[in-house]
Amino acid sequence: MADTYRAFVVEKAGDDVTASLKERTLGDLPEGEVTIRVAWSDVNFKDGLATLAKGGVVRRYPLVIGIDLAGTVTESRDSRFKEGDEVLVTGFDTGVAHDGGYAELARVPADWVVKRPEGLTLREAMALGTAGFTAALAIRRLEENGLKPDAGPVLVTGATGGVGSVAVSMLANLGFEISASTGKADQADYLKTLGAKAVLSREEVSAAPKPLGAATWAGAVDQVGGSTLAWVLSTMAYRGAVACTGLTGGFKYESTVLPLILRGVSVLGIDSVMCPMTERPALWARMAGELKPKHLADDIAQEVGLDDLPAVLGDILKGKVRGRTVVRIGG
Repeated sequence: MADTYRAFVVEKAGDDVTASLKERTLGDLPEGEVTIRVAWSDVNFKDGLATLAKGGVVRRYPLVIGIDLAGTVTESRDSRFKEGDEVLVTGFDTGVAHDGGYAELARVPADWVVKRPEGLTLREAMALGTAGFTAALAIRRLEENGLKPDAGPVLVTGATGGVGSVAVSMLANLGFEISASTGKADQADYLKTLGAKAVLSREEVSAAPKPLGAATWAGAVDQVGGSTLAWVLSTMAYRGAVACTGLTGGFKYESTVLPLILRGVSVLGIDSVMCPMTERPALWARMAGELKPKHLADDIAQEVGLDDLPAVLGDILKGKVRGRTVVRIGG
């Protein structure tokens, strides 16, 4: 193992935060039982926020950011993993309070590590990453609430983003009729390629809602929040459910209890960060099987290198990134 490794590090001086590639030594690796030679990571909105002084993500400095990683175990002090195992890590404190995936080497607690499921390469695992894991969690919760393909149409908001793109494709695999909403009118063909039957504009799904609108959606995956979530709730069908996965449109929304008490609508909170490890391997196995997006490698995922991170992290904060971006870290 080399004595040094490259890492993308955020540092803070006073009120200013800087983010840049640094050369680090093995002594800089954090505590943990499993050391991983990182091959791939990915880009999430949360990673973009980690570069901002007021992003509300990073809990200590300096920090290697990147909330996801996939690679090969080089050392393990835990019997569940051995040298040569291909593994992945998403969520927990990765890239938030513990050095994350934008580095050639990572060391993490063993309880955060999942073995690569058969059916996914390491690159594909990061093309899914936290976004794909979140989408799969949302679908599972909707199914637990009774959602089936014959129940009626399902709406996915913020559909050109990471969670949205993967959710559309996963739902299409399961045979659902999908409507997708986006603020990018030129991406309608992309969403239809993923499996959406209809594409709605951002304006349609963020209009001031009536207390009860037309009962339309049997289920919804909402990545937006804000006024969009309020509109979605008002248009849910009887005993429909909306899985809330994000807040790109704001964390506050104004609604009434009428959809809840007159239509039996359920609001399902989705958190992929602290999802118990007991649930993760089975969900990843499903993501490698029936949920695996058909267009993951080409239409959904684009590839960049470590040196490209400053530009792509800026772009995701500006809403300029479509689908998923995988980061090539090492071999």
